[in-house]
Amino acid sequence: MTPFIPKAVKWLRRRAENVAACLLAVMFVAFVVQIVFRYLFNFPIGWSSELSVATWLWLVLWGSAFVLKESEEIRFDLIYAAVGPRTRRVLGIIFGVSIVILYGMSLPASYSYVSFMKVERASYLHIRFDYMYSIYIFFLIAIVVRYLWNLWHWLRGKDPEAVDITKASSGL
Repeated sequence: MTPFIPKAVKWLRRRAENVAACLLAVMFVAFVVQIVFRYLFNFPIGWSSELSVATWLWLVLWGSAFVLKESEEIRFDLIYAAVGPRTRRVLGIIFGVSIVILYGMSLPASYSYVSFMKVERASYLHIRFDYMYSIYIFFLIAIVVRYLWNLWHWLRGKDPEAVDITKASSGL
């Protein structure tokens, strides 16, 4: 692999983190504006609530698709961490194939539903729902691509890392 590809992936990951940070900032500002208008001015506004919900939706799915690394995912791994490398690889392959098949099967129906949502608009922001929920399609595609990549490595014999709970961190 050329050195350009890891650098490009690292650069894209940082940009994805920047997008997530911007979404979090917008959500925080909308939340503060909502509190100020409701409790300080006694004038509740609806657009800030809608914006908070929309940015939360985008933040969660964007972060899961493009920011979180495989090792940072939350999982129930009591069995996975207790078995040897070969069994971990088999479990990873089974899980990866399941994710690719199930998410792949859901993609056409999800796309159809999100496309259908163009008939609805948000009450205050007037954003079409197909735009608002389009992040779910990106999420599905990103997860399928991620697990195809993982499957490629697992099938070639790369050992998934054992989870060491003594080294768990917040990612910092």
